[in-house]
Amino acid sequence: MRMPSLPQGLAARAARGAGQLSQKLGRGGGTTIPGLLLNRLRPEATAEMARSVSGGVILLSGTNGKTTTARLVRAALDANGARVVANTAGSNLERGVATALLNADGAEVALFEVDEAALPGLMAQTKPRVVTLMNLFRDQLDRYGELEHLVDRWRTAVAELDPAATVIYNADDPAVAEIVARHPNTVSYGIEDPRVGRDRLPHAADTTECRNCGAALHYEMVTIAHLGRWSCPECGLARVQPDVRATRVELHGLDGQRLSIATPQGPIELSLRLPGMHNSYNALAATATSVALDLAPGAIGPALAKREAAFGRAERTQVGKVKVTTLLAKNPAGANENIRTMLLEDHPLHLLVLLNDRTADGQDVSWIWDVDYELLLDSDRLASLTVGGDRGYDMALRFRYAGFDPERLSVVPSVSAGLNAALKASETDGYLYVLPTYTALLEFQAVLAERGLVPAFWEDE
Repeated sequence: MRMPSLPQGLAARAARGAGQLSQKLGRGGGTTIPGLLLNRLRPEATAEMARSVSGGVILLSGTNGKTTTARLVRAALDANGARVVANTAGSNLERGVATALLNADGAEVALFEVDEAALPGLMAQTKPRVVTLMNLFRDQLDRYGELEHLVDRWRTAVAELDPAATVIYNADDPAVAEIVARHPNTVSYGIEDPRVGRDRLPHAADTTECRNCGAALHYEMVTIAHLGRWSCPECGLARVQPDVRATRVELHGLDGQRLSIATPQGPIELSLRLPGMHNSYNALAATATSVALDLAPGAIGPALAKREAAFGRAERTQVGKVKVTTLLAKNPAGANENIRTMLLEDHPLHLLVLLNDRTADGQDVSWIWDVDYELLLDSDRLASLTVGGDRGYDMALRFRYAGFDPERLSVVPSVSAGLNAALKASETDGYLYVLPTYTALLEFQAVLAERGLVPAFWEDE
């Protein structure tokens, strides 16, 4: 028998109390327990609270880049003086959104990064003003299933969206472009600069067939995985010219990049501290979202330029004599871009690769076989390699098959001990790159916090 809903005020007070207790007991940051309890006590609470935000709800989702893009959009909103509520701790399921809304405190705009699988449900509940759809790559197959499953769910959710809502989408992703094709109110974005294009699809490409007729897609230019300038030679379906487009992309390794962006409101020149072409796309998604929100074009570039890397996304920490850069690597598309970004550096590469297979990572680690680790070996730049985590030996096997000399490879399952080994190996050159999966990133951050090198980061309860 289902319990009746508690009155909204009573349910909210109980949920806030649970969060405060969680923090007092040191069990976490109170980013999920309040929302979880609130949804139990009053299932309609998320929808009710979303309706109370006068300027509407913005939802951002995609396999890669949603945390960084949400931070960039938040910077643009802040620069325009908007009062914003957001799930800044990265708790991106319904319970995290509900927790954030509990603390809206008269916010004018609600901005949420949303898990790909949670997006359809949250779209139905929050009735968003803007939805930003960034990309769809293979990720956590044991949780999401094959990519087609997410594509179908997103398509249904967009079809049920209010026609007045604006959908921002990545025109370079054929799957995302097809999902929004019939929605009447869209803003597209993509990369136009041919200098950063590649001439063929990588092994890790996912959407390579026309979603209209099933024929193999033709690519005039490839950027990341299956993203790029695509068309179908059979039925004529093709990528549109994006409304917001990067006409010039200058990548400067881990120091960042410069972008020239064309928008309907005029050009934007952007110096971004965030490295890699994946962050070029994140900046474009944030710019397109800001344009759709009618933010002042002159303020968008400077606001985005101030943002530094999000947690674990090209974060830099000085550890003794070694500069440690952390690059979250949780699926083939993201890991490949990390590798290409590191190869733009001009010094020997020392790596600590941490592979876990816990729930938040996805228990299927077969994705490591689709990562182009061979690029590191072909460049002869890999000076030392330490692997660890729960599945460190699987990663060691992957590098062994790639052709890396096993005598030069260290397997240290413990994150703390692995860091010590990698630091020792990289001390002479002074640079270390850490590539962890999500829960390994949390462990790594905890080790740095224990050593007094960074502040503690609360893991979701």
